[in-house]
Amino acid sequence: MEAPRIGLLRLQKWKTPMKPMIEARSLSKRYGEVIALDGLDLSVPEGTILGLLGPNGAGKTTAVSILTTLLVPDSGTATVAGADILASPREVRKNIGLSGQYAAVDEHLTGFENLDMIARLYHLGRQRSKSRARELLERFDLADAADRPVKTYSGGMRRRLDLAGALVAEAPVLFLDEPTTGLDPRSRTELWSIVRELVNQGRTCLLTTQYMEEADQLADDILVIDHGHEIAHGTADELKMMVGGERIALSLQSDASMDDARAVLIRYSVGELHVQGRSVTAPISGGAATLTEVLRALDSEGVKLRDVGLRRPTLDDVFLSLTGRVARTDDEETDISEQGVALEEAS
Repeated sequence: MEAPRIGLLRLQKWKTPMKPMIEARSLSKRYGEVIALDGLDLSVPEGTILGLLGPNGAGKTTAVSILTTLLVPDSGTATVAGADILASPREVRKNIGLSGQYAAVDEHLTGFENLDMIARLYHLGRQRSKSRARELLERFDLADAADRPVKTYSGGMRRRLDLAGALVAEAPVLFLDEPTTGLDPRSRTELWSIVRELVNQGRTCLLTTQYMEEADQLADDILVIDHGHEIAHGTADELKMMVGGERIALSLQSDASMDDARAVLIRYSVGELHVQGRSVTAPISGGAATLTEVLRALDSEGVKLRDVGLRRPTLDDVFLSLTGRVARTDDEETDISEQGVALEEAS
């Protein structure tokens, strides 16, 4: 059954709608027999963040690559900052900052030289390029390593440098494709603060992420895609309402208890169970009263618990409910859309 497009049902607010800075209609892209995008629509109003979510291979990177003029769609139209991506690609590039999934930095140059080079490519001028590079190195906590070759940087430092590069030109539109991959929690939180600050200043951002907390923290609006087309659209709260209720989350002391624990939870669950290792989560109704009954039943079956909790649904629950899959882990294979980008660039 197709997921409801709840974003289309949202009540209109009384304030004047902001103009869309990113808008796409019926974007489609194929790689041979593989459909990367299948008629995707999206719209990002000025001064907001759209979170683009989806499982591995959903088409997120293909969408970003098309909107930033790195790929040409097979069909469909799109504009960025008022410029058509096909008719005016140079105008689009003048108005965007892009950070891809992997740090696009020259490891033989220093951190300062990388940013200075990007600034000069944007025609900022010699003095402004130098000052902008130093400003961003300070902002991303890279000032002490500014004059070292990037090949000596850690993975997290390279990531921060790449993100700084996306901000060099102070473009009105930012595309951040899984921007915090590889960052430690402190660096991730710092980046969130920077993104919020930029949007508060009027920037517009399209963010793809596999961190559900990141979308919850940053996105004004969330578009969930799978197999290249939209399956849900709404705010974080609206999407959570789709899966409803509360969740019992159990962590077992032994794998041997899993069958008994599942049998108990199935009796009380109002939806599918999710099992990962020794942990199992079940949607329920009845709140704390149901939790008490479940704990009694588990005890009578001799199931030993390490931890138990009752919680509200998260975006992870939404993601799993809509796609049937969990968010990508770091050791999974490359997104088919990433492979397609590489193939098209190579040709």
